[in-house]
Amino acid sequence: MNDRPPTRRQAPRPESLSIAIRTQSRRWRELGDLRERVTKATEAALAVSEVKPLAGAELSLLMTDDKRIRIVNRDWRGFDKATNVLSFPAAPPERIASSPVLGDIVLAYETVLREAESEGKSPGDHLSHLVIHGLLHLLGEDHETESEAIRMEGLEIAALARLGIADPYAGAELDTATSKQPRIDHPTP
Repeated sequence: MNDRPPTRRQAPRPESLSIAIRTQSRRWRELGDLRERVTKATEAALAVSEVKPLAGAELSLLMTDDKRIRIVNRDWRGFDKATNVLSFPAAPPERIASSPVLGDIVLAYETVLREAESEGKSPGDHLSHLVIHGLLHLLGEDHETESEAIRMEGLEIAALARLGIADPYAGAELDTATSKQPRIDHPTP
């Protein structure tokens, strides 16, 4: 007879990711528990995305500042300016579902804070939006054309709703390359 209680092991959820967060700016601590917010945002994005990554696929987030993201943006995209979020996919869209690495998301504290304030949002909610936006890019979504922007913004709105965060585009123009709205930037693969 076996006196040991049965072992209860949870199988990894298919949508779970292995998330590495590196902070280069201590100011990010002002927003509270980054891991919890990032995890919830990634789960919300994965719930609305058609592309499902491998269980345990790696996602890297670099929480930096305007000075450092400006250098990354200049060196990798040719834009010598700070931006809110950059996404660097590890695989082309047609292979991302089988890739053990999704890619990297880089966020700049000062820009995130400035945008949140100017748009009347909480910095934490804006951070969640940008993590969702960046992850959707890693999963193959884009907003270069009007139809792509409509689709991607719809996914973002649905993911944010899962977190109880209001539609960030309500009353705003469509976020395309020619839009007057602040653009969420990203490098193209």
